[in-house]
Amino acid sequence: MTVAITDVVLRDAHQSLFATRLRLDDMLPIAAQLDDVGYGSLECWGGATFDACIRFLGEDPWLRLRELKKAMPKTPLQMLLRGQNLLGYRHYADDVVERFVERAVKNGMDVFRVFDAMNDPRNMKAALQAVRSHGAHAQGTLSYTTSPAHTLQTWLDLTEQLLETGVDSIAIKDMSGILTPMAAYELVSEIKKRFEVRLHLHCHATTGMAEMTLLKAIEAGVDGVDTAISSMSATYGHPATEALVATLAGTEHDTGLDILKLENIAAYFREVRKKYHAFEGQLKGYDSRILVAQVPGGMLTNLESQLKQQNAADKLDQVLAEIPRVREDLGFIPLVTPTSQIVGTQAVLNVLTGERYKTIAKETAGILKGEYGHTPVPVNAALQARVLEGGAPVTCRPADLLKPELAELEADVRRQAQEKGITLAGNAMTTCSPWRCSRRLASNSLRTATTRRRLSHCRRRKPRSRWQKQRSLQLPVSTPWKWKAKPLW
Repeated sequence: MTVAITDVVLRDAHQSLFATRLRLDDMLPIAAQLDDVGYGSLECWGGATFDACIRFLGEDPWLRLRELKKAMPKTPLQMLLRGQNLLGYRHYADDVVERFVERAVKNGMDVFRVFDAMNDPRNMKAALQAVRSHGAHAQGTLSYTTSPAHTLQTWLDLTEQLLETGVDSIAIKDMSGILTPMAAYELVSEIKKRFEVRLHLHCHATTGMAEMTLLKAIEAGVDGVDTAISSMSATYGHPATEALVATLAGTEHDTGLDILKLENIAAYFREVRKKYHAFEGQLKGYDSRILVAQVPGGMLTNLESQLKQQNAADKLDQVLAEIPRVREDLGFIPLVTPTSQIVGTQAVLNVLTGERYKTIAKETAGILKGEYGHTPVPVNAALQARVLEGGAPVTCRPADLLKPELAELEADVRRQAQEKGITLAGNAMTTCSPWRCSRRLASNSLRTATTRRRLSHCRRRKPRSRWQKQRSLQLPVSTPWKWKAKPLW
């Protein structure tokens, strides 16, 4: 049986290795070659990329998706979706989930890997149903973790629940690299024995077991696996694509991929990666501490950065030791966005304040209150009583408590557009403040070919105030602009 390869170089690879900073301008030159490889799919969107585009890169994430689809029309594009959280850090109402999925499909997304940080199938249902209703591929996810509360039966039960919800395939998401080869063989074998479903495996290389785990899963009958091109693999990231292709060549699991094509792609990213060295983490080789802490690959670099900002870089080992204790207090929840950030932040607070739970973060309190969904086992009763203050925990699907919010959000956008002088056409910005465009272009973080191309047809206009005129003299672009852009969708 041929094994399908999903390469994550355009999404999870750079999210794990250098804080999701890979720009569209560094993706498009290699896109045609990626499209020509014959991958089962290419993961290129979702996860932290949406946030990073807006917060750090000055890119339109919707434009990124459209440009990638245009550049790679043959290969199915894949994204990671956080269930009811979409690409944010809170639950959104069902009408927002529906509209987001519809827009993503319209803009070119083909495969949606839908997961929930709590492994609560209720939090995946709306997104999975929306994906299928719009004709895309809905992949339900088991966010793999280990604890006294997690057994083989746990994963079989969750698989059955996802199949009842309606999925096209199932992914086993080993975000921390803690799935052992033998456990993978057993899990894949049992799922394949009991259910007729296409099964995919995602592993991180952080602990050094990922290559062996993929191989044992393939022996057990997994249908597809995630890898990253070699120059964007390993450490916090994923197993190398070329290594697996070479391993399986000539066997019944031969991927059929051309190693020479892959090497050309690897050579390209070998050079591109040099531009992002400032964002790389400190890990060299593997980190066996993760077998205990269970921290996902992308979270390690964030923890290091967070502690460094607090002049507490030397506290990393203490924080990693505290994370399992916090996780146990919160019901042995899996550590994946957003729970990994929540547990990590609480662990940092516990270490830096010198007293456990002297300060309870708002998000930690939310888990204790049941606002994120079911936990695998009950949370710490004393902590829960402290945050509930006599109230009752949430036991229903959390999104059932949310009123439809799309109309309100659209009204808020229109209000802000009116206040800031932005003209909207449907769901798209067609004219932006000329001063705001000038500042965007002038910012070092936005000075990219894509930004310049999008602004190339702007026409100059004099500053509207003395302050703007004075400010413009300090910028590389001396006069503001008027921007007439294409609709965002």
